[in-house]
Amino acid sequence: MDAGQGLSTSEVQSIRESLAAGRKPRVVFTASAGQIAGQVGQVIELTDPEVSDEFVVVRFGRDELPFSPADLAVAPKGVTRRVVEPKPEPEPEPPAVAAPEFVLDTPRVPAQQQEEPKVEQTEKPPARRAVKAVKPKGPAGLTVTLAYADGEWTVAAQQGSKALAKPYVVKPAEALKMVALVDVPGVQEAVEQILGTERAEAEQQAEKLRAELAEIEARLAELREAR
Repeated sequence: MDAGQGLSTSEVQSIRESLAAGRKPRVVFTASAGQIAGQVGQVIELTDPEVSDEFVVVRFGRDELPFSPADLAVAPKGVTRRVVEPKPEPEPEPPAVAAPEFVLDTPRVPAQQQEEPKVEQTEKPPARRAVKAVKPKGPAGLTVTLAYADGEWTVAAQQGSKALAKPYVVKPAEALKMVALVDVPGVQEAVEQILGTERAEAEQQAEKLRAELAEIEARLAELREAR
């Protein structure tokens, strides 16, 4: 596998399933990760990709840092760490030997005038590749869900992949107060419509029960008079 391609959507989903099963899959850093390209780390967590593009938390040595899927690739089986061998430097060419000059009837120049000025060349150090700045790990996203099903309102809370509160039942009045805090057109109207339907059904059932109770009381009065 080419370590420069980054993680695909299916590979990210596979990593998510491995984490849910208690495994910590290994990944290799791609060239976009900077100087640590080719090194191997372990994925320990996937945060919310909607909060940050760098939602893949990787343990590398003693550090646990977030990266984007483009910075990582799935490590091939059996690979622990890739060592980059330095390229051999080309051997310097031997200096050319100047052939002796044959001069006829020319005046000799003093040795001091024959010396050519020496030009010192300062070699510039090779440019170092900038190390990618690692953003500090932020808190996982928090999700609070208000749901309605089978005549009941429930509230649940989740932070990242951890459930903070399992769905529990709340009163319709409390659900209406929660929705009133969300200034989104159509949401409060939908909740009020559901509550209106429930209210009408409850009133209809209460009217039916009152009619049945009146019938039972009339029957009881007849039985009392028969004594």
